Amino acid sequence: MSEKKTTRVFIADDHAIMRKGLRDLIAAEKEFEVCGEAGNGLDALQKIEELRPDVVLTDIDMPQMSGIEIAKVIRSKKLNCKVIILSMHSDESFFSAAMDAGVVGYVLKDGAVSDIVNAIIAVTEGKYYISPALSTFTIDRAHNITSTNDGTSVLSLLTQTERKVLQLVSQNKSTKEIAEELFVSHRTIDSHRSNISSKLNLQGQNALLRFALENKHKL
Repeated sequence: MSEKKTTRVFIADDHAIMRKGLRDLIAAEKEFEVCGEAGNGLDALQKIEELRPDVVLTDIDMPQMSGIEIAKVIRSKKLNCKVIILSMHSDESFFSAAMDAGVVGYVLKDGAVSDIVNAIIAVTEGKYYISPALSTFTIDRAHNITSTNDGTSVLSLLTQTERKVLQLVSQNKSTKEIAEELFVSHRTIDSHRSNISSKLNLQGQNALLRFALENKHKL
């Protein structure tokens, strides 16, 4: 039986004390390791491109380049790493900007320490994580996304199977888990996910995950 792969985490924060706290937190988890860190956005991006971590844990506010700007570049260059934003801001505008940039985790700094660990675990498994205090924001975003021009729900465009797949995605289940639950192959689920994205005009690596989470209450 092969050993579970270690998750390589990069830390970007302009406060040295905060970086140390995050480094100690991650080091305490045997399945995580810190592969690098930086105190400003430009330095962080350069090191991320060199080190190619699995997860980038970045403050939203940093000198030279913000965490959201880092996420945008990572998405545009198609770097294979998940971005988790750490933020003091519980304002919806910051949250929405992060989601639009392709971020898959948004954690409030004043929240529980366990949120950070849970976020890293979730995004590593191909899932999505948002601090519980921000859950209402996903509903607000969904309200502006799910209606067509004639007022009907875009979800009506999906077949029954596609809607079931989307429902399972909204439960933070990976492609493998969905395939096992529906007794089909991974390729079949990949095909369904592609069709759903096409019908709903979703583009980008994490767009389907965002949509499913934001519309969970409607599925």
